[in-house]
Amino acid sequence: MKTITPKEVEQLLKDKKPISLIDVREDDEVAQGKIPQAKHIRLSEIPERLDEIEKDKETIFVCRSGGRSGRACEYLQALGYNVVNMEGGMLDWEGETE
Repeated sequence: MKTITPKEVEQLLKDKKPISLIDVREDDEVAQGKIPQAKHIRLSEIPERLDEIEKDKETIFVCRSGGRSGRACEYLQALGYNVVNMEGGMLDWEGETE
């Protein structure tokens, strides 16, 4: 599974690179702050919301510490999706939040 650091994600956003970010945390966690460009799809909702994830476009998954996003990546990778896990999750994120 491919991984990326929070610093690398922050740099991609600063460089205005077109990236796809999905936050798989629960609603109460997202309410405490999420990366502004991230789309919120709870981990438990991923199977029924596959149509919202582009299969051919690299998508970066985010959670609190990297565990749930890693599970999302394993699941989607098995289905043929191009996915990347943000290691350390929001605990290591130092960039802007909303």
